[in-house]
Amino acid sequence: MKNISRYMTLTVLGGLLAFTSCETTELDLTANPNFLTPDQAGVDFFLNSIQEDFVRQFEGDADFDLNDNWQSGGNTTGDGFNELGMEMTRIVNMNGRNYNTVYQDSDMNDEWLNAYRGVLADIRAMAPLAQEAGLTRHIGIAQFIEAYLMISMVDFFGDVPYSEIVQGGEQNFNPVLDSGASIYDACLVLIDQAIANFNSTPTANPAVDFYYGNDYAKWERAANTLKLKIYVQRRLVDSGAAASFNAIITSGNYIQDTADDFVWNWPATSATQPDTRHPRYGINYQAAGAGEYMSNWLMSLMDESADPRTRYYFYRQTNAVPGAEIAPNEELLNCSLETPPQHYINAGFGGDFCWLPNGFWGRAHGEADGIPPDGLLRATYGTYPVGGRFDDDSFLAISPSAGGGGTGITNLLTAFGVDFMRAEMAMAAGNTGDARTFMLAGYAKSVAKVQAFLTGREAGADLSFVPSEGDVNAYATQIGIDFDDADADGKWDVLGEQYFIAHFGNGVEPYNFYRRTGFPTTLQPNLEPDPGTFIRSMYYPANAVNNNSNISQKADQTQPVFWDTNATAPAAN
Repeated sequence: MKNISRYMTLTVLGGLLAFTSCETTELDLTANPNFLTPDQAGVDFFLNSIQEDFVRQFEGDADFDLNDNWQSGGNTTGDGFNELGMEMTRIVNMNGRNYNTVYQDSDMNDEWLNAYRGVLADIRAMAPLAQEAGLTRHIGIAQFIEAYLMISMVDFFGDVPYSEIVQGGEQNFNPVLDSGASIYDACLVLIDQAIANFNSTPTANPAVDFYYGNDYAKWERAANTLKLKIYVQRRLVDSGAAASFNAIITSGNYIQDTADDFVWNWPATSATQPDTRHPRYGINYQAAGAGEYMSNWLMSLMDESADPRTRYYFYRQTNAVPGAEIAPNEELLNCSLETPPQHYINAGFGGDFCWLPNGFWGRAHGEADGIPPDGLLRATYGTYPVGGRFDDDSFLAISPSAGGGGTGITNLLTAFGVDFMRAEMAMAAGNTGDARTFMLAGYAKSVAKVQAFLTGREAGADLSFVPSEGDVNAYATQIGIDFDDADADGKWDVLGEQYFIAHFGNGVEPYNFYRRTGFPTTLQPNLEPDPGTFIRSMYYPANAVNNNSNISQKADQTQPVFWDTNATAPAAN
């Protein structure tokens, strides 16, 4: 399916090529028999590629398969919007001391390429073929994906090219930047068009609908939920956002049940070309061990509060961490011989500076030491959502195919996420009672989804370590107490922490929430005392700036996106 989209880069809409128009190596693909030409590619093939490339925008690629759009290197483990957002919000470790140098313009090339030369190019090539054939539901899915993709591009980059690309026509190697606000408006229109197409009578349904199996009532609920997401994200700049949001809630036609969640299921049928495992699994479940570090902040928060999702989120390869259960070890954990920096002590994080007890071997935010031989010792992703191992105190080293073998999921729009949206809207309206109710409802749905995830996924796991109903309820009770006992800002902190925990695996929503609200204020500081201002939008990709005369690089990454009207960036230092 990937071959189609890469051929389309040569033939469809020159505006899509604005950032690579000088790369003559792409022209060689026209003579490659492995790449399909437009007359060879059917509408279903295009839609398959669109659906997969779309989820890659959020998850990236573990092994740089030559048949997809993730080949330029850069920040390898940071590829995909989910990972970028999780790193900046302490959901996973950010490897670098200074915000403005961790993510360079070259790191963004893959995301930009995949969006424009992958997803949008295929949509533009497919649309006339589908229209001619009366395949209106193919078009509806593509419209929904395009809207979701473009609001995500705005969320990470701010103003981006769109209108001149959408118009098509003659080649335009220098499409202008459209305002993020105008793109959001256009996407709302596009979603309405998608809903109309979902309710149409096509000549045929898609041969493969990876998300909903051709259940268009679910597609319509997802489309309305995407609207909810838009209204929440622009509530600071849209006086009518709350009314629009509440109108959809009143209709009841949105994702309320986990069975309707908009997710991608990774089949894990192959480990190479294509790698169909969850990318986070592919990066971490290797013969040499884990390729990433988990966040000390998140592991500490969840372990110390007895969060019932902990054993699903994290897998510990050892029960002894240098500095905690065993003596400090310079070779394995260099910081175990160091004292915490003063700003960590001042912020109350001196104990989480380097090591955590109970085998939660991770790293502090911004830890940029070299990589020691700890791949088979550090904590890594568990069974949820990447399809890894459930933590049953076995403390076995991970290996390729361990646990669920990478049969993970990518959560995009979820029932628990809607509850957290409703909690945020209630908090913004000063209705803390409803906010509490929706927060606890989101927690309950999150836990139920996480616990159900293990079923049928990992043979041999010791299920006696599965948290009991009493454990789940006790945690909910404590969340409620913490919320009730807190002042206004403290209530936002409790909500923010639960928001981040529930969205583990999806970094987009926490990153947006953090910029919208500035909460939670309980995040671990960067290890660098003066790491620069928190990133409010990403640099434009180097290729886009170099090849499009209408794109000038930002002076820095402190420029907010249009819906972020806060006076300052979140206090991430």
